[in-house]
Amino acid sequence: MLGFLVRLLPFWIREPLIILVGTVFGVRILFMALVDGEGWVPAVIGAVFLLGAALRVRVVVHALRARRRRAPATEAELEPVTPAPVIPAPVIPAPVTPAVRRPVEKKPNAFAQASFAIGLFAVIGGALWIEGKLPEDGTAATGASRPAACRLDEDEELPSAYRSTPGAVTGADLCRALNRTELPELLGTPAERSVYASGTDNTAPLTDRKVAQPEARVEFETYTVELSATYNKLTVAQYAKLTTYGDGRDARKLTVLGRPALLTSDHMMKIQFDLGSGEGASGPVEQGPLARTLTVAFDGKDRGGSYDLTVWSESGLLPDDSALVDIAEAVLPRITRGARDQD
Repeated sequence: MLGFLVRLLPFWIREPLIILVGTVFGVRILFMALVDGEGWVPAVIGAVFLLGAALRVRVVVHALRARRRRAPATEAELEPVTPAPVIPAPVIPAPVTPAVRRPVEKKPNAFAQASFAIGLFAVIGGALWIEGKLPEDGTAATGASRPAACRLDEDEELPSAYRSTPGAVTGADLCRALNRTELPELLGTPAERSVYASGTDNTAPLTDRKVAQPEARVEFETYTVELSATYNKLTVAQYAKLTTYGDGRDARKLTVLGRPALLTSDHMMKIQFDLGSGEGASGPVEQGPLARTLTVAFDGKDRGGSYDLTVWSESGLLPDDSALVDIAEAVLPRITRGARDQD
């Protein structure tokens, strides 16, 4: 279909267009092959594109030379003059019809057509390039980019644990507070933007769905950040004592926003499932990357319940503890109810 449409174009528009597209694609693919190390196959493809563009250039050059060798078309003709009949009477000369010169028909300028086609596609390419460089929310001056929209389970019914817990927020509330444009800068990766964000209305495990535990997750290329709230009666002080029975070498007590807080480290879990595609096999739970968690009490009196802010990366790289504290101080005060109406 595309080839048919291209063949409908005039010669002096079609050929420069093919030359332009072939040159751009050929140079780009060769750059990928030679600089990015994509292998010899892209190099051959790029060379084919450039060869096709060179052949089209040769065709255009021959057409231009043929036009220049043509004699200029004048098409000036004189209408024949009908002679007067000869009679014996005195010869009276017939009126001579003046020569009528027909206007020379102007033919399209090949150079103008080619220049117009190249200029048109240059403008389109420049517009597409500028559009790709502009941030999604139009803040070109600041360079800020819009974070990924939070994915929510709007159609699922809110568990009864949320309705029976006064002041309980939802996963949407946590995602709205966590998924902010300044989050990459707080993580130490200001050039990144969130690629995925979600909020879920979960309940704490082993509680028979009686304890609300909403969660929000925001993913970047480098880090993944997760924020959860647990509405149980466990205080941060009690949780700090529990860490002493395990490997609590990385645990550190501190105060965040005037509330008791605790920094701990633990490995994530990695589970592989076979969904029937035959591409993988189910296996036991494996140890995932190391994660750093900041647990902050709901209030300064530490009367039970807490927020958990967890950061990890697939590479095992972790930001400084100060980054988690900065994120908590920026995000926790912004957590408000309102994403869903609760009874």
